[in-house]
Amino acid sequence: MSIPEASGDFVQSLARGLAVIRAFDAQHPELTLSDVARRAEMPRAAARRFLRTLETLGYVRSDGRAFALTPRVLELGFSYLSSLSLPEIVQPHLEQLSRAVDESVSAAVLDGTDIVYIARVPTRRIMSVRITIGTRFPAYATSMGRMLLAAMPEAETDAVLAASALSPLTERTLTDPRELRAELARVRAQGWALVDGELEPGLRSVAAPIHGRDGAVVAAVNVSTSATRDSVERVLDAYLPALLQAAEAIDAELRLV
Repeated sequence: MSIPEASGDFVQSLARGLAVIRAFDAQHPELTLSDVARRAEMPRAAARRFLRTLETLGYVRSDGRAFALTPRVLELGFSYLSSLSLPEIVQPHLEQLSRAVDESVSAAVLDGTDIVYIARVPTRRIMSVRITIGTRFPAYATSMGRMLLAAMPEAETDAVLAASALSPLTERTLTDPRELRAELARVRAQGWALVDGELEPGLRSVAAPIHGRDGAVVAAVNVSTSATRDSVERVLDAYLPALLQAAEAIDAELRLV
């Protein structure tokens, strides 16, 4: 969570305040002062000032020892979401897809080295982490992330992979850049991405691209299931056709926007 090198127009204090907010996530909903300072990579004294400022403004609450974000933080992203037609267009199609396959389905966009969930229809909990709108995962280890990376010019893909911390999330996670590039080439050729147990053990997911009016890939949608419930063959034979059909329907609607 390091802060980029400052330019003449760069406001360091704003960047550090945002780093404090980003220190909290689904795995770390509550943090001590020391935790925040460590995760935001700043001295405790600075972290305390930012936390107290955010608390005064209503974005953070504290029980005296631990800090947590408040729902008011949602205001920071509401302007973006309210101006983005994609989630409201995607959501009905996800609901229809979820009913057809009886599995959890999601949509995400790429933000730096991560995917960010913008729409979701859960049917059952299949991950140890609760997924909500705004949840982030490393793109290299997810089906939607690989779909989005494969759609980029290769030089941009290489830049994202170089900036990613390619750590093994499970024993099956691809972390070798050469292997990842080969997998992305396969995804690019076939038009969909399958990830089997690389983000979390036992989680299988297949993703397809969403195209904007100009034909560029703007998002990805996926179907996720459990390895104990569905084989890879079932994912590809039963879920992938329905997923591709839903993606085509979303594409058609986006062309009209």
